[in-house]
Amino acid sequence: MINEATKQANQRVPLARGQANRVIAEAEGYATERVNNALGETARFRSILAEYRSAPQVTRTRMYLETLNQVLPDVGQVLVVQKGQVSPLPLLNLRDAKSTTAEAK
Repeated sequence: MINEATKQANQRVPLARGQANRVIAEAEGYATERVNNALGETARFRSILAEYRSAPQVTRTRMYLETLNQVLPDVGQVLVVQKGQVSPLPLLNLRDAKSTTAEAK
């Protein structure tokens, strides 16, 4: 029985240590990834801040246009309705625009 218990201990202890080391390595990798992402975001923010300080209106307009460029393709249809108008008139069908830009690339 002692030999059987020793055999099981010799099999399970290294396996448990290996699993523990794997979990620790994954956690360290995740922590490093988070720190690197935070450092990258900080550098990005600082570069935008420097641009903003040198030309606030240009930077503000550029950021606005970049945001519109990211958001509008996912909108779908844009309807423009004026006061007293009976039915909306779809002026832009952004789904078609999105598919044509994807084909152009």
